[in-house]
Amino acid sequence: MSRPTGNARFKAARQAAGYRTQQELVDALAARGFHIGLRQARRYEGVNPPLPNPEVRQALVDLLGLPLDELGFNVPPGTGPQVTASLIAPANRGPLRTSSAPQPATAGADFLAVTRAHRRLYWTVAPAMLHPAAAAHATLGGQLLDATTGRTRQTLAAALAESWLLAGRIEFFDLREPDRAGDTWVRALQAAGEADDALLGAAILAHMAFIPGWAGQRTAATERMTAARTYARRGQANGHVIAWLDAVEAECATRCGDTRAALNLIAHGETVVEDTAGQPTPEWMDWFSSIRLAAFKGNVQLAAGHLPQARETLLHVLDELPGDADKQRTVILGDLGAVEAAARNPEEAAQYALRALELLEAHWYATGLERVREVRRALGPWEHEQYVRDLDDRLYGWGAVVSALAC
Repeated sequence: MSRPTGNARFKAARQAAGYRTQQELVDALAARGFHIGLRQARRYEGVNPPLPNPEVRQALVDLLGLPLDELGFNVPPGTGPQVTASLIAPANRGPLRTSSAPQPATAGADFLAVTRAHRRLYWTVAPAMLHPAAAAHATLGGQLLDATTGRTRQTLAAALAESWLLAGRIEFFDLREPDRAGDTWVRALQAAGEADDALLGAAILAHMAFIPGWAGQRTAATERMTAARTYARRGQANGHVIAWLDAVEAECATRCGDTRAALNLIAHGETVVEDTAGQPTPEWMDWFSSIRLAAFKGNVQLAAGHLPQARETLLHVLDELPGDADKQRTVILGDLGAVEAAARNPEEAAQYALRALELLEAHWYATGLERVREVRRALGPWEHEQYVRDLDDRLYGWGAVVSALAC
């Protein structure tokens, strides 16, 4: 007779607590501000499951109503949470899960209003503060979806897709957690499918192309961009959306070493960016404009070694960025620093990097920090100069180090 494989005790506890699937448990943890990803949940139910992180341990104990050792984990002596804390009767806490009652016709608009607020807050609120709220909001939307019908359901599903898209953007660009972002964007794509919103689908797929693109995996990035463009055609995307797809594909091509293709894509984007052709640009697409297309262009010119052109483009972008674009501004300052380092103007390069770090102290952005680090690596030949040491003092100050490790 065959024996069960994996951590059957954890699976049984999950199901007994009302979480029919691993994804439902992941959602419940996300609602509490803990994000483990579906892969990690599967490992908990696998052979020799890893002991969860301390903060996740308590959440699992609370949700499943059993101590860690009764959930199939090998718990070293003295490892919390304590059994007494975990054996609080579920009846005293209320039901672990409840089915959603039918929602009124206003539910979709109400959920969308919060999604819109999160979209605006993204530009000014610290990612570590906004992400738990956005993810919990998305988890709520997923739970409400089956309690809505018709137009309300479609509105809710589209807002849910945008919420997961935003959560993934924070994970990828602000926190530099590409694997986690990939899982989140899959959920965003599922919600966009529920809404039958092709343009949202195109946006999500293009974001998903960043993951292999930044890793230098050209084929995988191209496949995702092909899918994104297919959805864009289906949704009758205007020139603004097409230009952004060009910019995304250009960045992926640049990171894969093909700057010629990238420059051609940017040139095409410049010809169509202002063409809306009667199709309005989706309100959720607030991360792109003609000036942001120029930011992509400056980075490609830098990678291609066209330093005078890159300097001119990036300085223009720096002058034209809106006041609330400090995250993007850190990237531009980093690219300008890289231009000056490549042009063997090290003191100017260090000054741009310092300006970026000043902004990062107020508006954390992991992608911006990466650009600063690239400048510092380029300044290696001048590392004994005082201006580079000043940069190091700022780059490796307590605040910057703690922020980098915390993300």
